[in-house]
Amino acid sequence: MKSKVLITTILASAVTLSACKKFLDKPLTGALEAPLLETKEGVSQLLIGTYAVLDGQQGGDAAIGGGGAWEASPDNWIYGGIAGGDANKGSDPGDQTPIESISKFTTDPTNGFLNSKWKADYEGISRANFVLKTIAKVNGYPEGEKENVIAQARFLRAHYYFDLKKMFDKVPYIDETTTDFNQPNNTDIWPKIEDDFKYAYDNLLGVQDDAGRANKWAAGVYLAKTYLYEHKYPEARDIFETVITEGTTANGQKYKLNDNFEDNFRAATNNSAESVFAVQAAANVDPDGISNANNGDMLNFPYGEGSPFGCCGFYQPSIDLVNHFRTDPTNGLPYLDTYNDHPIKTDMGVSSGQAFTPDAETIDPRLDWTAGRRGIPYLDWGVHPGNNWVRNQSYAGPYSPIKMVYGQATQDTEGDGHTWAPGSGINNNIIRFSDVLLMDAETQAQTGNLARAMALVNMVRERAANPVGWVYTYKNPAKPTGGFTTTPAANYKVGQYNMTYFASKESALKAIYYERKIELALEGHRFFDLVRWGIAAQEINAYLTFQGKFTSDVRGGRFTAGKNEIYPIPQRQIDLSGAGGASKLIQNKGY
Repeated sequence: MKSKVLITTILASAVTLSACKKFLDKPLTGALEAPLLETKEGVSQLLIGTYAVLDGQQGGDAAIGGGGAWEASPDNWIYGGIAGGDANKGSDPGDQTPIESISKFTTDPTNGFLNSKWKADYEGISRANFVLKTIAKVNGYPEGEKENVIAQARFLRAHYYFDLKKMFDKVPYIDETTTDFNQPNNTDIWPKIEDDFKYAYDNLLGVQDDAGRANKWAAGVYLAKTYLYEHKYPEARDIFETVITEGTTANGQKYKLNDNFEDNFRAATNNSAESVFAVQAAANVDPDGISNANNGDMLNFPYGEGSPFGCCGFYQPSIDLVNHFRTDPTNGLPYLDTYNDHPIKTDMGVSSGQAFTPDAETIDPRLDWTAGRRGIPYLDWGVHPGNNWVRNQSYAGPYSPIKMVYGQATQDTEGDGHTWAPGSGINNNIIRFSDVLLMDAETQAQTGNLARAMALVNMVRERAANPVGWVYTYKNPAKPTGGFTTTPAANYKVGQYNMTYFASKESALKAIYYERKIELALEGHRFFDLVRWGIAAQEINAYLTFQGKFTSDVRGGRFTAGKNEIYPIPQRQIDLSGAGGASKLIQNKGY
């Protein structure tokens, strides 16, 4: 597997190329003269430099928190996860208040985190455009190779624009032919995103030299996802079905669900058969000590008295999210409408010195790979102790994130300590195969094939029901790295849907939406899903009301329909677009 080679080259390219400071004011020119790059090797390095900014590290503002990796993280844990109700901000009041304003929908255009996200995506777009402009001057490619390079650049450009589109809606469009980089944001860019993904789907290779590169099938999924966001359900459905039947990863594995849910979040199983497109990460690979790890999630480790991690206690799974994992003891299905009437037992208000027995009723096992909770094994770090690993329970609840945390036995190889907070070698999956199955289920329900929709959801639930992927108790709780017993850590039960639940489009979509919530929890999808479904206001306000009964961080929050579906255009970018005259960029409604 060549993904680590790609990672190392990405790092070198990222150091070589300099970032634009005004992304709509001038094109990326880099540190080298253009003629030196007008070779196959030069284009290759430029393309790898375009991959390099997938991690968001190019967008940071030192005045608001450092290198940019976490405030512009590709998994959108702030803008898709916290804003969608998957998690509380975490930490303490007053720590990174720009995130709290996002969680309560009180943010405004001066929030520097939004500017970091904007800058990171436009850095990627600028680099993709520079690849396309440069390759047009280079000859000597074997048949199909040049098209494959162009298709990768266009895939990446479409990815960055997709991220901007779902965040800010109308954004300026620049491509390799643009000469005036101070463009207005008065057009819908979905057609441009479609065109790039179509080209990529038609021209990318199915198998690439490196596992971390985009391939034909990733482009097909992203094109179908674009159609899904545009509510073009038949077009999306047909591509999803083709990908499910024929698709492979960039390293040639037939797409399938991993047997273990956990394997989507472990460095040892990066680029698995479930990985459709992932931001590559590797720990401790650079001899000069420069981190090329997953630093986007560097704040999101348990932190408190006795925690084995040096930082930071953010992104705490919400009580509302955890309650979604309750299942009916009879059929193993979730309580689609009344999950909060069947709450999972918490240790809110129970001190570390008091006895606590975890919930004994039936639970979906994916919970314990998603949220660390008191009394349950936390990977191989030991039984989660509750308050000792939580900075401020009354502010942000009792739970810890777990999906993107490395294990104790592998901390020296999969943890990365080259930055001020923990990094890891765990890839960040932008799209994985279970996501594809659930997106296809949605299109099937929208186009009337309810039986197919149910079958796709049940494929995802079948994996969750398989005991091979459950959490088990330790053989020796005093030595958690010593292995696990055959005794489940909780009372796990997951059942299959029948057609009673898929009797109508409305009931089918309710089950599909719920399954996306629990399968993809804390992966940055939730807010954007709620917006495209048109139910953001009702769902988020219900969440804020419920969660506010327990944690103080979201009290006073309120989602305003017709405004909060999109984020404000960063004021800094509006100001830059008006240098020497009237501003080209128009602020979004309500801001």
